[in-house]
Amino acid sequence: MKRTLKIGSALMFLLATFSYPNGLKAQELPSSTLKSRVVEDGGTGPFKAVMLTDSSLPTHTIFRPKDMSAFKGKNKLPIIVWGNGACANSPWEHVNFLSEIASHGFFIIAVGPIPVEGEEERAKSTSSKLTDAIDWAFEQDKNTSQPYYQTLNLKKIAVSGMSCGGLQALEVSSDPRVSALGVFNSGIFNTPGNGISNMPNLTKENLKLIHTPVIYMLGGEKDIAYKNGMDDYANINHVPIFLANLNVGHGGTYRQAHGGEFARVATDWYKWQLKDDKKAASIFKGDLSKFPYAQGWKVERKNIK
Repeated sequence: MKRTLKIGSALMFLLATFSYPNGLKAQELPSSTLKSRVVEDGGTGPFKAVMLTDSSLPTHTIFRPKDMSAFKGKNKLPIIVWGNGACANSPWEHVNFLSEIASHGFFIIAVGPIPVEGEEERAKSTSSKLTDAIDWAFEQDKNTSQPYYQTLNLKKIAVSGMSCGGLQALEVSSDPRVSALGVFNSGIFNTPGNGISNMPNLTKENLKLIHTPVIYMLGGEKDIAYKNGMDDYANINHVPIFLANLNVGHGGTYRQAHGGEFARVATDWYKWQLKDDKKAASIFKGDLSKFPYAQGWKVERKNIK
């Protein structure tokens, strides 16, 4: 049976509880950490990831390498801010996916308090939570008293989201601090908001405000966002854009082990856009008939050389 956790009780639970994930040393977590947990095995990347909440941003969940010692000086962590499906105020549905990406050396700030294992949050969020995450990252990196001082790459920030969260990402994508955009199982309705009250009321005119490279990842023709996403792709002609379709439906592969195929493709795209990884770049710039993932992907691109 699905259960709903009220926001107030979630925060009380977080403030009253503290635990380290298995094998995690206390000094590896900032002193402001309230609660943390390893998702699955911490991901398949070279930096085992941890999911945690921070007392200075209890409205969001952080996914990042548990050992931050490698990310100093010129090797700062790129940032991904994430909006959830259904504009939910919790990343409960995406923890495998986000943890996996973080394990490849990314600092992810997802909308909503840290999920309580086994519970699904249905409260709604707004697009401003994504901007709040970016604001917080800037404060953390520049303030000597903060635990992430000079560890975050403020010049490499991707704003991303799934379904309604993808619309939230589109709504704030014009922010000049954003350097990449990811739209997952989403696309702008021809009727703004499609009559759904919590949906951002965007029009196709908003697409003209995108100023960064963008990836659209869709679940094929059985994805309820397929037509909207495909129409967005057709209307975006002024920035580099990559379109990847896998026939898995609207739910993607986020809840599969290590985020499934969506995590594999997204991780390489973030490596290219946020880390200037040449090997990852060759996947999206090279021969698309050799797209190196599971069979069934259908891919297109524009303005990518």
